[in-house]
Amino acid sequence: MRHTVSEALPGIVHEALGAETRVVGADRLRGGSKKGVYRVHTSGSRAASVIVYSWAEAENFWPAAEAIDPAHPFAPASGLAPFLAAQRKLDRLGIRVPEVLLADDSRRRYPADVAVVEDVAGGTLEALLKTDPERASNALGELAAMLDVMHQQHSQHYGRADVLERGDKANGDSCEQLVFERAIDDLAEAAERDASIGSAAASLHDRLQELATRVAPRTQHGLIHGELGPDHVLVDASGHPVLIDIEGLMFFDVEWEHVFLQLRFGDRYPVLFRPGLDPARLDLYMLAMRLSLVAGPLRLLDGDFPHRTAMREIAEHNAKEALALLDS
Repeated sequence: MRHTVSEALPGIVHEALGAETRVVGADRLRGGSKKGVYRVHTSGSRAASVIVYSWAEAENFWPAAEAIDPAHPFAPASGLAPFLAAQRKLDRLGIRVPEVLLADDSRRRYPADVAVVEDVAGGTLEALLKTDPERASNALGELAAMLDVMHQQHSQHYGRADVLERGDKANGDSCEQLVFERAIDDLAEAAERDASIGSAAASLHDRLQELATRVAPRTQHGLIHGELGPDHVLVDASGHPVLIDIEGLMFFDVEWEHVFLQLRFGDRYPVLFRPGLDPARLDLYMLAMRLSLVAGPLRLLDGDFPHRTAMREIAEHNAKEALALLDS
């Protein structure tokens, strides 16, 4: 059985909220592919429900990959250490994230890193955009202001928050070089898994090289979430946005964030757009992101990820969009 944290939930929640707390129910929330996310309903405590994160290997749906330097900006960002480093960084900037009630890497109650955090009651921005566009519009404006604060934090070094916090250095020569190298790898993988990409692999390879040559060097990097879609933004009871899935927080080119924002927010993206972005980086990063969103979802299907139709649709859509960029 893949999900094994359920039996340990009462002990974990007791430690976070007190021994008088009683667990009355738990639901595994949809969407997590690297960690288990559980809403735990309680009685006898100050919170009617909390969220429990479990970074157990059994909760990670991604197939085992070749060894990669854990300090690499694109290494899988998973575990309590990157989560807490990101939480500290964002909290110092006044960026709203769920309050951490318990962080435990002792493995005493459960053989994996776990955290208990505030359950933000308002649901996701993604859902709110469909059900209450006016309220969502206000939250989106606040999100834009939060991103301004983040992106205006500058560092000469790029890398994940936890890597830089402990004094390590990310490898590679530049953000654009790392993106280009990853895109070449994603292209090779996507070409093997998707016939349409395979038939255009040479042209896509040439296009990546052409776009990479246009990018000028840069010495300053902004703080980015790294995977910020409307499903990774909660909206609290007062209508304010709250960032989640923050483990990948890093200093990097803000254009990498913006291409993902553009893809995920669609016609709502203009609220988040800011002048001064480098068009050459945007062009390279958009094609790289499209290829990543072909290779990644298809790789995830090598395992037993349950939401398989959605992953196939993501891969098919992004394959078409990647090919369309050959004519742009």
